[in-house]
Amino acid sequence: MLDRLNQAMEHIESHLDQPVDVEGLARIAMTSEYHFRRMFSALAGLPLSEYVRRRRLTVAGAEVLAGERTLLDIATRYGYGSGEAFARAFRTMHGVGPGEARRTGAALNSQPRMSFRLIIEGSSSMRYRIVDKDAFRVIGKKVRVPLVHEGANPAIAEFIRSLAPETLERVAALADQEPAGIVGVSDQLDPSRAEGTELDYYHGVVSGAEVPDDLDSLDVPAGLWAVFEDSGPFPQSLQYMWRDVFTQWFPSNPYGSRPGPEILSVRLSDGGARGDAQLWIPVERSAG
Repeated sequence: MLDRLNQAMEHIESHLDQPVDVEGLARIAMTSEYHFRRMFSALAGLPLSEYVRRRRLTVAGAEVLAGERTLLDIATRYGYGSGEAFARAFRTMHGVGPGEARRTGAALNSQPRMSFRLIIEGSSSMRYRIVDKDAFRVIGKKVRVPLVHEGANPAIAEFIRSLAPETLERVAALADQEPAGIVGVSDQLDPSRAEGTELDYYHGVVSGAEVPDDLDSLDVPAGLWAVFEDSGPFPQSLQYMWRDVFTQWFPSNPYGSRPGPEILSVRLSDGGARGDAQLWIPVERSAG
């Protein structure tokens, strides 16, 4: 998997002066466009579109300093519709406009080329199982929140505090299948997975029951799920588990992620400082 991802990275590098063909990159990596975007974001730590933008402006910066092309030629070559748009993007990355950079030979910022390798750490093992699950629905209360990568999500915490105890009791009584009990469900995440982008968060249960009029629901089709289990400090342990799933488990297993919600079941202990977590991620068998 990582070899194919690195072939896609080479393709990006040799086509920086052309529009990004994410579907073509996914074909090179022998995976779906959806999984390619998610894998790239997890491994690189930034969205694919942002990496390509930075690489283009890095190469464009070198051409600006070289002085062999006009600034408008460079802007057009790297996909900017006008000199003004190019100058704004250039200044955002480099802290100086292209004209001033050429006149003064200013020091510019650089986005290094990326390649990926898998580091296997044998000190811990990842507990997982594959579940072929029938269609079900999530029933509970929904809110739109920003994505937070590190630490607790304050918007989700505030939303949960706002739910009446009697509402939670009614929701909990509707649970009739795995994962059991109250769960947190993330859906409609932005493909970039960039911090601050928004998602739908459901605080509810997995159920086959009818939906009460005052509750929200999400219908989920049948499919395969990878179920990961972890215990440790909350929420750090969970966030590290999600990272490890995409940076270690997916590259070394014959599965790719598919569109669908992510489901988290957490049982807190020690005053909420630690938790036993289950993370359900929709997957499909890889084509390669």
